[in-house]
Amino acid sequence: MRPEVREAEKDQKQQTEKTQGSVTQHSVKNPPTQEEEKPTQCPECGKNFSCKSDLSSHQRYHTGDKPYECPECGKRFSWRAHLNKHQKIHEKLHECLECGKSFSQKGSLISHQKTHTGERPHECPECGKRFSGSSALVIHLRIHTGERPYECLECGKKFTGKSALNMHRRSHTGEKPYECLECGKRFSQSSALIKHQRIEMGEKPFECLDCGKRLCHQGQLIEHQRIHTGERPYECLECGKKFTGRSALNTHLRIHTGEKLHECLACGKKFIGSSALTKHQRIHTGEKPYECLTCEKRFSQRKQLIEHQRVHTGEKPYECLECGKRFTQRAYLTGHERIHRGEKPFQCLECGKTFNQRPNLKRHRRIHTQEKPHECLECGSKFSQRTDLIRHEKIHVKEKFSTVCG
Repeated sequence: MRPEVREAEKDQKQQTEKTQGSVTQHSVKNPPTQEEEKPTQCPECGKNFSCKSDLSSHQRYHTGDKPYECPECGKRFSWRAHLNKHQKIHEKLHECLECGKSFSQKGSLISHQKTHTGERPHECPECGKRFSGSSALVIHLRIHTGERPYECLECGKKFTGKSALNMHRRSHTGEKPYECLECGKRFSQSSALIKHQRIEMGEKPFECLDCGKRLCHQGQLIEHQRIHTGERPYECLECGKKFTGRSALNTHLRIHTGEKLHECLACGKKFIGSSALTKHQRIHTGEKPYECLTCEKRFSQRKQLIEHQRVHTGEKPYECLECGKRFTQRAYLTGHERIHRGEKPFQCLECGKTFNQRPNLKRHRRIHTQEKPHECLECGSKFSQRTDLIRHEKIHVKEKFSTVCG
C-alpha cells in the first residue's frame, strides 16, 4: 500500500473513532435497521466497510476524486483532514529571526534554524555524511539500501522520498507553481526559483573556503567542495564510474540506457544532458561567450578557453609517462600515447588507411572529398590543410615586404 494511502486511512480511522461515541448513543435511541448493519464492500478491491459514508470516502483512492478545495491557493484534496493539514501552510505562525522565513510548524522552524547554525547532529553510519534533520538521514540511507518506496503511477519511476516524487509528477502535469515576481518566469521547484532569483540579482552567498569561488546555491557549494576533497559518493552500478553529484550520475546513466531527452529545435539533434544541448545550440546562434583577456579571441565553450589560455601561459599539464613529452590538452596526450602502443583506431572507409587521432583522419578524408575549408583572405586561394594555408600566406607577406623595400 502506498504511503499516502496509509496516511489517509489513518486520518479516516481517527475521524471514525472521534464520532464513534455519538454514534453509539444515537443507536441506543434508534436501533439500526438490517440494511445499515450489513457490511458494504468496495467493488474495486473487495474491502468491507460498516457504513456507506466510509465506503464513499475509501473509493476516492480509486477514483481520484478531490472534493475539498483550499480557498487560498485552489489546491484540491480527497479528504477534509488533508485539506485542514494543508491550510496550516498558509498560516505560517513560526518565523526565523535570522532570515525572516516563516513556517507553519515549529518542527520545520527548528530544522530550518540548523542551516544558520551549521548543526548536523544526524550521521549516516554507512558513509559518515551528516544531516540537520532525522528525516533527511532516513531518505539518504535509501541511497545505500537501494530502497525506493515512492512510485510514479504515470511512468513507474521510483524515488527515495515523497517530495522527490511530488516534484517528478510535475513533469507529467506541467505544473509550475513557483513564479518569479521580477520576470514572471515559472518553475516546478522552489529551489529552482531561488536559484533563478540569485542569478538575476547576481547574488552568490555561498563561498568555498578552499579556493574562494562563490556559488548561488548551497547544493552547488557542497558538490564543488568535492573537487578539493576528491569525494565521489555517487557510483554507476553499470560500470562503476563515480561522480561528485547526483545530476552528473543521472546524466551518465543515459549513456547506458541510450536515453536522449534534450532536443535541438533548430536541427532535431538529441542530447543526453541539457549542458550538451546548450553548447550545441551555440553552433546555430554563433554565440561565443568566453573571451581570452590576453588576445580577445572568443570561444563557445569554457573548456576551449582554458585550453587556449595555455598558449599564452606555456602551461602543459599533461605528461606522457613513456617519454616525458608534455601537452596542453588531454586529447593530445591520448593521441600521442597511441604512438607508443602502435594503436591506430581511426580508419578511413575510402582507402582503409588508419590513424592514431581523429583530427588526422578528418584531414585525410579531404583528399577523397576534395574539400578545401581554409581560404586565403588576400587572393581567395583555398586549401585542404591549415598548414598549407599558413605556408601560402607567407608568399603575400614577402610580396608586401619587397614592395615596401623597393
